[in-house]
Amino acid sequence: MAIDRRVLEAARDVGGREGVAPAALVAVALVETRGVPFVEVKGADEPLIRFEGHYFDRLLPDALRAKARAAGLSHPRAGRIANPPGQSGRWALYEAARALDAEAAAASVSWGLCQVMGLHGKTLGFGSAAELAEAARASIHGQMSIGARFLAHGHLGARLMEGDVKGFARRYNGPAYGKNRYDEKIAAALKRAKNALAQAGDDLSIGDEGDAVLRLQMALRNVGSPIVLDGIFGPRTHEALTVWQTAAGLAPSGIADEATRLRLRL
Repeated sequence: MAIDRRVLEAARDVGGREGVAPAALVAVALVETRGVPFVEVKGADEPLIRFEGHYFDRLLPDALRAKARAAGLSHPRAGRIANPPGQSGRWALYEAARALDAEAAAASVSWGLCQVMGLHGKTLGFGSAAELAEAARASIHGQMSIGARFLAHGHLGARLMEGDVKGFARRYNGPAYGKNRYDEKIAAALKRAKNALAQAGDDLSIGDEGDAVLRLQMALRNVGSPIVLDGIFGPRTHEALTVWQTAAGLAPSGIADEATRLRLRL
């Protein structure tokens, strides 16, 4: 099954802005949600979610906890509130929790492509868990922004791209990552993500034209290259890129590959 091109494009755009390798974002999305950004729930497109009843139990004020437990929405032990297999059932569970306490409910859900929990909202620069949830519901770019901020926090994305697959898996999936084979899954997904991004034409070289080349030229100008902004990757763009790559300590290939785009924040 091909990876949704919209997911690849969002990973590239958001990854460049947040300083996270697009391949890392796509790999996590593949493992966590199979790269599916939205499903239809009651006639609307909604992100994939997972509700954690033990977090909801912990986050509720005392006055509401007994009511939530009686309604089958919270429990002090992990796993005791089962997630329905389908997203419609999970959204129904979330909406019932939301009716009791909207912020606690949003904080108790793993949101979107990279399945980041709402409780990280303020740490990731959102005003609240509810604000993070709205970003996930709004767009694929919103979901990728959440994932990118989480991967940037603690340098998780860099750890994965540097080859520390087990270290990444332990931090992202927990100490039982081996039992879940999360390290194997993320390694395979990373390879698939890199191939998909390459096939999608993210690497830029002589002969390419268009907005992506124009963004590259603007980035080169921002770092001091006296380059014409014409959207055409010709010999002068190739030379300017090679000079900058050499100065930046990158392989002077004259190709705007993933490492180059990341450093130029494309």
